Amino acid sequence: MAQCKLCNASAKAISRELGLCLACIRKRPEDALPAAKQTHRKSRAAFALPEEPPKDPQGISCRICVNECRIPEGQMGYCGLRKNEGGSLTGVSPEQGKLSWYHDPLPTNCVADWVCAGGTGSGYPKFAHFSGPEKGYKNLAVFFHACSFNCIFCQNWHFRKETTKPYTTPLNRLVADVDEKTSCLCYFGGDPAPQLPFSLAASRKALGENQGKILRICWETNGSMHKTLLDEMVELALNSGGCIKFDLKAWDENLHIALTGITNKRTVENFSRAGEKVGLRPTPPLLVASTLLVPGYIDEAEIKSIARFVASINPEIPYSLLGFYPHFFMSDMSLTSKGMAYRCLRVAREEGLTNVRIGNIHLLV
Repeated sequence: MAQCKLCNASAKAISRELGLCLACIRKRPEDALPAAKQTHRKSRAAFALPEEPPKDPQGISCRICVNECRIPEGQMGYCGLRKNEGGSLTGVSPEQGKLSWYHDPLPTNCVADWVCAGGTGSGYPKFAHFSGPEKGYKNLAVFFHACSFNCIFCQNWHFRKETTKPYTTPLNRLVADVDEKTSCLCYFGGDPAPQLPFSLAASRKALGENQGKILRICWETNGSMHKTLLDEMVELALNSGGCIKFDLKAWDENLHIALTGITNKRTVENFSRAGEKVGLRPTPPLLVASTLLVPGYIDEAEIKSIARFVASINPEIPYSLLGFYPHFFMSDMSLTSKGMAYRCLRVAREEGLTNVRIGNIHLLV
């Protein structure tokens, strides 16, 4: 049981660390967002990460993601990957990344496993080895150790322990692990957005070294990248049979900022931009959406708005509603209830989406 700092309401559905109820975030953003920023500053200071995207007029510009940092001399960008040293950016590059990876037998628990080629055989024989799940093959799962957002409910928050460590890994080491049984290469994290030049270069090299073989290129992302990088992702995913999975965390911009620290405007713009290409390859689907059902914050109204938006682009875009498990600065919250999940499922379908499901169903209570 926690209390809202603004209206003094007490409820289990209020995060103790955030200290704000959903109603106040929506109706009193001028008071709620400064309070939310205090929580974000605390969560980032714990890992020696910049509290906000730097905007020094004299700094070096980085336009890879929505934050568009202007990094002062001797300091790092918001993602923690690049530092201004002597007027040049050091850290990661298209050839060197901050990441780890592993082989995952197919079918795996990918957000898109219920519609993608590896999980269902969709796109067989061009993009899949079988007309069903690709048993016997594997996914090379690539986890990036940084993010352009600061979700206080992050399910993979441990990556922050690696972000600022002084090491990088060469592209060739990753590509060397694409073997004869690797049929998809999937980037997630953290988030791929801050290191897209690396993943794009790695993907092109892997495809070049495996011509004539099935090798799908996929991303799971918050969608905050520069639009030109998104266009390159779409091209690679389209041609290889892969998909781009957007995590649409919230529709209300104030709520999105309260939960992630960053606006969702770029994400919405990019989802629409990618959505223009879904008709070019209906199967397997190019674009997949998901939303984590965070108790007390992501409610039916949020899902209604997100579903309406997705349906306006294409009602056949797959949409997954994910069960929540308490983590990071929202570890005091409860699991998603079955009632809530199924209400959200109904709402999404009522808005016209034809391909909706509940994911992480084992977490529901």
